[in-house]
Amino acid sequence: MESTGKYWVPVFNILEGYGIRVTIANPKWVKAVKGNKDDTKDSKWIGDLFRLGLVPGSYIPPKPIRLLREFTRYRSKLVSMKSSEKNRFQNAFTVCNVALDSVVSDMFGKSASAITDYLMSEEAFDPEHCVSLLQRSLKKKSDAVIESIEGFFIEPEQKFRMRIVRSHLDYITAAIADVDNMISSMVAEHESAIALMCTIPGVDRNSAITVISEVGTDMTQFGSSKRLCCWAGLTPGNNESAGKKKSVRITRAGVYLKPALVQVAHAAVKSKDSSYFRLKFEQISKRRGKKRAIIAIARMILTAIFAMLSTGEVFNPCDLYKLDMPEALKNKQKEKALRQAIRLIESQGLSVG
Repeated sequence: MESTGKYWVPVFNILEGYGIRVTIANPKWVKAVKGNKDDTKDSKWIGDLFRLGLVPGSYIPPKPIRLLREFTRYRSKLVSMKSSEKNRFQNAFTVCNVALDSVVSDMFGKSASAITDYLMSEEAFDPEHCVSLLQRSLKKKSDAVIESIEGFFIEPEQKFRMRIVRSHLDYITAAIADVDNMISSMVAEHESAIALMCTIPGVDRNSAITVISEVGTDMTQFGSSKRLCCWAGLTPGNNESAGKKKSVRITRAGVYLKPALVQVAHAAVKSKDSSYFRLKFEQISKRRGKKRAIIAIARMILTAIFAMLSTGEVFNPCDLYKLDMPEALKNKQKEKALRQAIRLIESQGLSVG
């Protein structure tokens, strides 16, 4: 069946219910040669490839993971919508000559929310009442707050739009809370894996749930961490011809998994509890730049997740590079370590027998 989008899912659901093994193939790997192809020839070509075992199947997780994936992806969309509504709400005040965002650190904090509600509800502006709405450390900036508001003018139509944006923002926040409650009930059986992944610096509960919803907890379907990183779109491309290396950009795969891992990598680099990833980031960024270094850190984290879910061990940086290391590379590193040790002994005036 040739399909685009989600049209293959209903057929897959029916065949899966009968216990039939279904192979979902990427058209990139089964495409016929241009200039001599039509629908009949394409189907014959795919059938020949499948009989010879040359059709690589795409990863389709089990149904519980697929259901969890729907909720985590929907949550990411809701979070994006929430950020968009926050920006709209802030810009609505900016065009009305209210520069409150330049004084307060959070436009949706208690003090800032009280002031914006006051500006939307009242016709006249009372500076003393506005100062009484400030809380804690923001009271010291009362003069700057009043100065950022003075000279504003909000039309009734603009207030109406602000109320709509604010009510939609509250609705999205409540929807995210409902989705979080449903996700928490769905991941009850994966609590041990979530706790295991949270031992990695930068990984929190939401990030761990996102990773589980995308790759599951059974790592045998990927075979190796390299295959998993390639599937997630974190592996550099290999495009070489006539001894010349062309673009080595990462692929577009992992539309939801890759951004989550990059976010985790940024948190891991800034972590105060562990400096492991920060040191790795500094070493790589000097040679390759900060953007490539973050992708490298994200790949290290995914490699660690593969090892932890495969073995059940907690995060251990010393064992991070021992997984899937070829014997030739392992012997090469061992010889290098021996040479460095001999050089250190000789520099101290000692001899190696």
